[in-house]
Amino acid sequence: MSRADPGRRRARLPPGRTALVTGASSGIGAATARLLDAEGIRVAVVGRDLTALVDVARDFTGPVTIQADLATSTGPSEAVAQAVAALGRLDIVISNAGAGWAGPFQTMTAGELDAVLDINLRAGAHLLRSALPHLIAGGGGQIVLVGSITGLLPLGGEAAYSASKAGLAALGEALRVELRPRGVKVSVVNPGVVATDFFRRRNQPYARAWPSPIPASEVAEAILYCLAHGCPDRVVPGWLGLPVRIRRVLPNAYRMLSDRLS
Repeated sequence: MSRADPGRRRARLPPGRTALVTGASSGIGAATARLLDAEGIRVAVVGRDLTALVDVARDFTGPVTIQADLATSTGPSEAVAQAVAALGRLDIVISNAGAGWAGPFQTMTAGELDAVLDINLRAGAHLLRSALPHLIAGGGGQIVLVGSITGLLPLGGEAAYSASKAGLAALGEALRVELRPRGVKVSVVNPGVVATDFFRRRNQPYARAWPSPIPASEVAEAILYCLAHGCPDRVVPGWLGLPVRIRRVLPNAYRMLSDRLS
């Protein structure tokens, strides 16, 4: 199965819907916003870098750019309010904003620990809490949370990041059950290593020889696949789903293998 297969199988999304995409100034968020626009979805892109947001949305139909810091107490609710005011309604939320940190857990400062947990978990939770009334009112809203393979396969040296993404995955699964009767579908997409500025912005660059980074467009295709098919979760690239299944079914064997490879 080639990497492009999910995109080729993806059913087209109904046009005329609206979407809010966070972390959209670059990387996965920008790639996802461009695909949504190409599908006829009106997109509000959210991020801290307004210049970059304007560049991402330059060729969009009816571009909406929202400068917001989601790590602040009011950032998530203000972003949702501005998106609804500009778009008129809200059908889709892609919660993608995130931050990384690598190194021994004991060397993290209190501020660094708070920053990772705030943007990766707390901000996403508050964003969804603010968006849910609008998604429910539409009768068929959709949420996609962008997690990480480290939320499913926690890594030493990335303890706080792994914990924040594991929390996000748990939030997504709980909301999937809770919101299903309300007509809102929830998906979690868990990428592996992605070739974006993420590693440049964290305190350590990506130094492993394997696995090799995948393009942000591949993750964006997986996000749209989940929107089109309503799948609850997806790992990108797909082969990373194998160690995830081993950890779930044979946790002790997985731990032994992980200890030997670490």
